[in-house]
Amino acid sequence: MDLTIGPNQFFWKSDDWAAFYADMAQAPIERVVLGELVCSKRLPFYGDRIPEAISTLQDGGKQVALTSLALVTLKRERKMTAELAEMGVEVEVNDLTALQSLPKGAPFSVGPLVNVYNEGTLEWLARLGATRICLPPELTLQSVEVLARRASDLGVAIEVWGYGRLPLAISGRCYHARLHGRAKDSCLFACEDDPDGLRVSTLEDQPFLAMNGVQTLSDSYACAAFQIEALADAGVSALRLSPHSQGFAQICQLFRQRLDGALDGAGLASGVQDAAKDVRLSDGFLQGARGADWSPINREGNQT
Repeated sequence: MDLTIGPNQFFWKSDDWAAFYADMAQAPIERVVLGELVCSKRLPFYGDRIPEAISTLQDGGKQVALTSLALVTLKRERKMTAELAEMGVEVEVNDLTALQSLPKGAPFSVGPLVNVYNEGTLEWLARLGATRICLPPELTLQSVEVLARRASDLGVAIEVWGYGRLPLAISGRCYHARLHGRAKDSCLFACEDDPDGLRVSTLEDQPFLAMNGVQTLSDSYACAAFQIEALADAGVSALRLSPHSQGFAQICQLFRQRLDGALDGAGLASGVQDAAKDVRLSDGFLQGARGADWSPINREGNQT
C-alpha cells in the first residue's frame, strides 16, 4: 500500500509552504497532491512557487498531481481551473465542474470531496478517464470493500483517508472573516492565524468542529492506524495523509513503518499523538459508528 499526501487545506506563509514540500520530497511517500483546494484568494501568495515544488518533488521520485478547487463560483476561478491542465501534471478533480476543463480523454484522479458513494458513480468516472479515486472519508469499511473490488475490475486505484482533519463542507461564506467582523472580500486573510484550522466548541465547551476560511472540518484527526490490514485486504491501493503543521514528516515515517509491518496500530497511534500534540484521534466512519469515535476507547474503555 502506498502513501499519498493530499493537498494542504490551510493557508500557510509562502516560505512555510515551500519548506513543507521540500521536506515531502525526502519523505517515504509515493505521491503528492498540491495546489489550492479551499479558497482561490490564497493562491497568489504561493502560486509562483508551485512549479519549483513540482520539480523538487519529481526530482525526489514522487508522483505529482494538482488539485482543483472544491467550489468553483467565479469567472477567475473557472480560468484557474482551466489552466491546471496546462501545468503538465495530472489533475485531481475535487469539483466535477473541473471535468469540462480537461482535454477529452486525458487521465485524471478524483479527490475525496467528490461523492463517490456507489459503483455507478465509480464506473461513470472511470469511463471519463479517472485512474485513481480517493473515496469520501465518511464511508465504512464495508462500503470501501465494495467500491475497491469494482475499481480493481476497472483498473482504477482506490485511496482512503488515512490521517488528518476531515473535510466536511465548503460554503460560499467565510467563517474566519465573519468571526473577525469582516466581509469575505476584505477578510485580510484571518485564516492564516490558524495553520491547522480554528477549533469550534459547543455552548457546553465540548470540541465540535474546526473552521478554515470557507471550509468546515472535523475537530478530531481521523487516523486509520487500526484498519490497515482490513483496508489492504479490501484492495485499497493507498492511504491519504492530509498536511498539518505539527510533526507531519515524522507522521509520514510512522505510517510507512506501519505499512511495512514495523509498527502495530497502537504504536502508530501513540507515535502520531507524540508528534502532533493535543490532537484527538478518530476512526468512527470506517468503523460504521459516529465519525468522532475512536475505536480503542470502545474496545478498552480508554484511549490507546
